[in-house]
Amino acid sequence: MKTILLGAAACALTLGAAIAQADPPRPAYGSYGFDTKGMDPSVKPGDDFYLHANGGWAKATPIPPDKSNYGAFNVLDDLSRERTRGILEGAKADRSSRIGLAYASYLDAATVEARGLAPVQPWMARVKAIRDKADYARAAAEAARAGISGPFAFYVGQDDKDPETYTLILRQGGLGLPDRDFYLQQDEKMAAIRTAYLAHLEQMLTLAGESDAKARAAALMAFETDIAKVHWTQVDSRDADKTYNKMTLADLQKSAPGFDFTRYFAANRLNPATLLVSQPSAVTGEAALIANAPLGVLKDALLLRALHAYATYLPDRIADADFAFYGTILSGTPQREERWKRAVGFVKEAMGDEVGKLYVARYFPPETKAAMDRLVKNVIAAMGRRIDGLSWMSDAAKARAHKKLAAFTPKIGYPDKWRDYSGLTVKADDLYGNAQRANAHEFDYQMGKLGKPIYRWEWQMTPMEINAYADFGMVEIVFPAAILQPPFFDPHADPAVNYGGIGAVIGHELSHHFDDQGAKYDETGKLNQWWSDTDVAAFKALTDKLVKQYDAYEPLPGAHVKGAFTLGENIGDLAGVAVALDAYHASLGGKPAPVIDGTTGDQRFFLGWAQVWRRNYREPNLRQRLVTDPHSPSQFRANTVRNFDEWYAAFKPHPGGKIFLAPQDRVKIW
Repeated sequence: MKTILLGAAACALTLGAAIAQADPPRPAYGSYGFDTKGMDPSVKPGDDFYLHANGGWAKATPIPPDKSNYGAFNVLDDLSRERTRGILEGAKADRSSRIGLAYASYLDAATVEARGLAPVQPWMARVKAIRDKADYARAAAEAARAGISGPFAFYVGQDDKDPETYTLILRQGGLGLPDRDFYLQQDEKMAAIRTAYLAHLEQMLTLAGESDAKARAAALMAFETDIAKVHWTQVDSRDADKTYNKMTLADLQKSAPGFDFTRYFAANRLNPATLLVSQPSAVTGEAALIANAPLGVLKDALLLRALHAYATYLPDRIADADFAFYGTILSGTPQREERWKRAVGFVKEAMGDEVGKLYVARYFPPETKAAMDRLVKNVIAAMGRRIDGLSWMSDAAKARAHKKLAAFTPKIGYPDKWRDYSGLTVKADDLYGNAQRANAHEFDYQMGKLGKPIYRWEWQMTPMEINAYADFGMVEIVFPAAILQPPFFDPHADPAVNYGGIGAVIGHELSHHFDDQGAKYDETGKLNQWWSDTDVAAFKALTDKLVKQYDAYEPLPGAHVKGAFTLGENIGDLAGVAVALDAYHASLGGKPAPVIDGTTGDQRFFLGWAQVWRRNYREPNLRQRLVTDPHSPSQFRANTVRNFDEWYAAFKPHPGGKIFLAPQDRVKIW
């Protein structure tokens, strides 16, 4: 299992001694690495530290029309895409370059428009030819290989209780909206989205040339609503214990007779002896609904999912209609990205490692990787010290925690081994075909892991990603190259700012392995409770306080953060700041931090933390994130500083401030 730090950063950080120079160049932000012009001094730190640090920036920074939100991560993502564009423009001139051909095929809008819906007609014909439920199961399997979502989702991953083995994992599926809450939550905003979605389904059927679109859209909407009723919640779906359900294929078929799983897997030459079913009651519930559903409704779902999956590779009348709902209605984004940006995204998705090799050679110097190596070691050492200082954890659990800490594999910049795409056929004049073949190539690669040793060299992100993740089964933390830049890491910035930025993010990823789910995995990556019941109870008493704290946050009227859903990420933020602050203090070598422009070292540390979370949201995007994103909105991530005694000492907020907490109410876990 892995936890991805969506929209957060992982960056390299050199030590203070390594940064020091006789006449160092200026940092990218301000005089010491923090954008003081982006502050809002009219907001007191004790009322809202996020706005105190970032309020000026927030007021002065509009969200670009092709984005649903905008902040520090987007700035680097734009830079990464510009750089990748340069690589692909050069590759486009080489007729033997797969990435160049793929990029050229996406840019060729004229050919896409001229071909119309002809590329998707074979799939539409296949769907229309489905004659019974058994053939529907085969078609659903074909959809999975083509990258089209179907009634269920399945993938290959590590067996949580046997992490040296790959297994097939089956999950709930079948929804066209992002989550069950979009169908079931009874409020004005969700009702409006459902109305818009129904109209979208009707429009897409009409654009596909289908008759009786209104009635068919209504029937599909009713079917999906029934599916939503049996789906698990986000909270239950992130529980590693509840989602570990191993069974034989025969047992699965017996428990869910309404869907032909044997035929479903066999259609892709899969015959698993055992598999993991993440949400058993949802799978059996969906199977029963499929058994009773009219065949026409099931066929319409496969047809519409294909148009959604391939919309960006089809004429603008399809792509624009798809974006109007999923981009504008759901996320509030006014317009689609320029074609070259979408082309870059397509190639990264299809052949990320092939682009990544060129990217790191050009933009990721060895010095940055070496600096990150040193920083990660410092943060791991700080985590060890914090474990030793815990009052709530038993000595036996501390000993095992140290074993786990020693087992970590940090991955920095790029993989040691690159993926091979030599079996993928790419044509300059066949965008749809390229996408279809890329999806099939990826599917076959993933399914091909079954029965093989674990690919420990493999990454789940490309080097161009502005992100990071922790993988519980692999006992690793991973930081792609493109994020290791200002404002998250700047070799010319004051170390306090860097520790508050990337240092805290490294701590965040590290601490995921000790959060409410990651802590269930031992030093080998096995789902195996290594804490005593007393340790678990003491930990839960602390995390319950954090859940309550975040439940109280209300970023939109009537829309609250879900403390239980976001718990893992909130623990990560709390622990990341604590560990990074410890590492920063240790880096001073017993000497006091210098005062720079009137700021203390701790002040600069906390300002560095707040700066990486600056982000403006469009309301629909923020509302969707509250339902689907396990990360709290950026404002509340920055304001986790309210739990730190050191923050109170640094900024001296007055009691009674909006985020002021009495000492006994400050949550301290790691």
